[in-house]
Amino acid sequence: MAAEIPLDDQPQPLRELRSFDGFYRREYREVVGLAYALSGSRIAAEDIAQDAFVAAHKRWEQVGRYDQPGAWVRRVAANLAVSAFRTRVREAGALARLKPRSSYLPPMPDEDAEFWKAVRSLPHRQAQVIALHYLEDRPVADIAEILGCAEATVRVHLHKGRAGLARRLGISPEEQP
Repeated sequence: MAAEIPLDDQPQPLRELRSFDGFYRREYREVVGLAYALSGSRIAAEDIAQDAFVAAHKRWEQVGRYDQPGAWVRRVAANLAVSAFRTRVREAGALARLKPRSSYLPPMPDEDAEFWKAVRSLPHRQAQVIALHYLEDRPVADIAEILGCAEATVRVHLHKGRAGLARRLGISPEEQP
């Protein structure tokens, strides 16, 4: 994980930056955005972000000393989003047995809904990498830190995720970025 920096050895302004309240205010919006991209639900995204920050708060003595505590909270949020997605899939299956599909799937008016729906249909790690890369414009090294994997692994997931999105969205290889 990231290197720890003893808080007592840090100058006063850095200690203030390492407070949980400051961390929460700086990171919350982006973590909710990541959770939304992965879950497809604004309400679920807020719950996921809150749960991730609760976990960070409980372990703040340790997490607050990491070089990038935001990477830690994003990893927790990404993992919670995957768990929430799996739960919703199981729940949707149960609802499908009770009533027609169209009655419980609300339309998504957002112009990006088709793209994010395609992202959510990718394997979970590919979806996480795509969301972090395109939603937060994060470089491969940051994504590797957040997800706790090698940069080469992130590049593979990014490549496969892009190819999967191209197939799902009907984009030819020449049109891909």
